[in-house]
Amino acid sequence: MKLQSANFRFYEELNDFLPGEDHKCTIEYRFKGRPAIKDSIEVQGVPHTEVDLIVVDGESVDFSYGLKNGDRVAVYPVFESFDITPIVRLREKPLRNTAFVVDVNLGKLARRLRMLGFDAAYSNCSNDQQIVDLAINEKRIVLTRDRRLLFRKAVTHGCWIRSVEVGAQIQEVLDRFDLHQLINPFNRCLDCNGVIKPVMEKTRIWSRLEPLTRRYYTNFYHCVGCDKIYWEGSHVKNMHKVIQQLRI
Repeated sequence: MKLQSANFRFYEELNDFLPGEDHKCTIEYRFKGRPAIKDSIEVQGVPHTEVDLIVVDGESVDFSYGLKNGDRVAVYPVFESFDITPIVRLREKPLRNTAFVVDVNLGKLARRLRMLGFDAAYSNCSNDQQIVDLAINEKRIVLTRDRRLLFRKAVTHGCWIRSVEVGAQIQEVLDRFDLHQLINPFNRCLDCNGVIKPVMEKTRIWSRLEPLTRRYYTNFYHCVGCDKIYWEGSHVKNMHKVIQQLRI
């Protein structure tokens, strides 16, 4: 079968998945037959979950498009904060319930997301298949440092976290999914991801509090999942400063 070629150009953060010499350049891609464009993109190292728009010779196409000799392909990243509905989106709609499943390498990020009020499922013993199953069954967005996980066909929404520092990681997520205005802090348990509610009957928890806590604090909250007790201690002031910076 005769070898054919098409020209690809990847835009913005999709270049993070390419070798340095291919960044922001036209790449000649050689192939045989009529491969699906999704496969042609992933062969070059870009997970399908990171792509939201493909344009071939000026026309938007979906993942099933069969690549042809001479095609000029432009590939764009996910546009969570822009409306591109007049053209072909590669998935039915963004996941706007902002529920995440976080891989085992991102425990600090999971806690930070919970602090900001976002639903972030996490277990330090989950394997890849369990993460994929949870993403499918509960319609969660996969956050991972392992880009191979995002090549799983069943994963429709995901994000490869570039940074290794939690402050930069949370900024990546907020920017990528346009979440700054959706921050609703102190509504999720940092330990189990459960919802936090006010304690209406203090007698129920009184025996679990230290004497100084009883003396200096009057408002208490508990997690409906694990029943952990919370109150607004001195550390909350510092947390508010971090949250205010992220809201900007």
